[in-house]
Amino acid sequence: MSFSLVASAVLLGVGLAMDAFAVSVCKGLAAGKVRFSHMATAGAWFGGFQAIMPLIGYFLGSSFHSYIEKADHWVAFILLVFIGINMMREAFSKENAEHDANSSFGSKTMFIMAIATSIDALAVGIALAMEKDTNIWLSVTCIGLITFILSAAGVKIGSLFGSKYKRKAEITGGVILILLGIKILLDHLGVFGS
Repeated sequence: MSFSLVASAVLLGVGLAMDAFAVSVCKGLAAGKVRFSHMATAGAWFGGFQAIMPLIGYFLGSSFHSYIEKADHWVAFILLVFIGINMMREAFSKENAEHDANSSFGSKTMFIMAIATSIDALAVGIALAMEKDTNIWLSVTCIGLITFILSAAGVKIGSLFGSKYKRKAEITGGVILILLGIKILLDHLGVFGS
């Protein structure tokens, strides 16, 4: 397993985790005093869904990969750049901040939030299916673990520091996904060599 493959999986994990981290910060802010169970709940829901969704996307993408093989790098590039730009746009949305500040850690609330923050991961899974050198199991493991850790930490950070890091996290995640999309495109165009 090459260092480049591991580094890409870790970067992808960090990029995708930023939405969940931002929501977790808001939940910690809304909850005020948080317990370890709150942190573990956020980590498990967000981390679990962030791992499952790209896996589903990957298998969906693999099933129609042969039909779009010649343009696969463009599909991956467009998906990742679109998701990245959307994530950055949401960072400046006031409605988003108000909507996320729900202090409930109940199953119904967490399920809805986990789905909302992992839709992007489904599209990323489709983009990963377009990549020839993808190790999907490494990718989903990194995405799930990193999201678990950052979401759990986000709840605590939110309770201590408020929403100071929410916007920065979403912008960082968007930039990372855009850069990964550009890297995939440039790799396929032979800019970095074979």
